[in-house]
Amino acid sequence: MLRIAVPNKGSLSGPAADMLHEAGYQQRRETKELRVVDPENEVELFYLRPRDIAIYVSSGRLDIGITGRDLLIDSGADAEEILALGFARSTFRFAGKPGTASGIEDLKGKTVATSYEGIVAAHLADQGVDASVVHLDGAVETAIELGVAEVIADVVETGTSLRNAGLEVFGEPIMKSEAIVVRRTGADGEEPKVQQFLRRLQGVLVARTYVMMDYDCRVEQLEKAVALTPGLESPTVSPLHNEGWVAVRAMVPAKEAQRIMDDLYAIGARAILTTAIHACRL
Repeated sequence: MLRIAVPNKGSLSGPAADMLHEAGYQQRRETKELRVVDPENEVELFYLRPRDIAIYVSSGRLDIGITGRDLLIDSGADAEEILALGFARSTFRFAGKPGTASGIEDLKGKTVATSYEGIVAAHLADQGVDASVVHLDGAVETAIELGVAEVIADVVETGTSLRNAGLEVFGEPIMKSEAIVVRRTGADGEEPKVQQFLRRLQGVLVARTYVMMDYDCRVEQLEKAVALTPGLESPTVSPLHNEGWVAVRAMVPAKEAQRIMDDLYAIGARAILTTAIHACRL
């Protein structure tokens, strides 16, 4: 069986469970469950702390796992990213009281509090900045108020909690993160069960990104219509009973669907429909 590590809580947990469900895998019924066996799909899911997943995978005890890019890098584990999943996106930034610093060069001699010591220490070293790093497990915003540090480094999604604490971000982002699939560095990348798992998740990503569009248009307008809906390879074109008309079917980006429908209508296409894609293989 393919042994997969899945986040058991936090911002990664719900979206990861939703994606695995859409990919056809069984999910736990209660949050107390730490292990789910899915014999039909030949997988075994282990629900673990997101911060620990890269370490378990790097040990070889588990085949692959879903975690955050920031957590993978911070762990220093011997694991690598093999697929970005497009959810739990965040940016890792420095922040401090207004006027504390304007860029990373201003951190020389200062103390930085963070829950991601590995990322911050490596970033400061790469930039040649000599600063101290203090590790905290959470609520790093209070470190400045309590005098533990002059600056913090943390994941920023909306920035609301920082503003509420009277802090502002500064400098360039340290890194950008999102949910990813990881495996042990150097593991067999062509292992069939792993490839099947990745194809399923890629199918979910495509299904979420595209819709199927169908419409009728006159033959003389077909080239213009196809230019608007090229599909992934090329659209399907079928003759209609009424001479001079064809039916066209193509996948189009969901976020552009309304504009494309307007453009098709403008060139004479009619009966324009979009339908959701629930699963696919490309």
